[in-house]
Amino acid sequence: MILRIIIGVIVGGGLGFAYYKFVGCSTGTCPLTSNPFISTLYGMVVGALVAGSFH
Repeated sequence: MILRIIIGVIVGGGLGFAYYKFVGCSTGTCPLTSNPFISTLYGMVVGALVAGSFH
């Protein structure tokens, strides 16, 4: 269970950073995608929640 959540955090963080890098926000007004740290952190949280929801 813990390993699954750790993998979800790693994958989610990578996807969050990739979203910032490739999609992002060009104007800088988007609160989630204008900062790489926030988008990576958001991806990590979502990844942990998704990975923890599977049994």
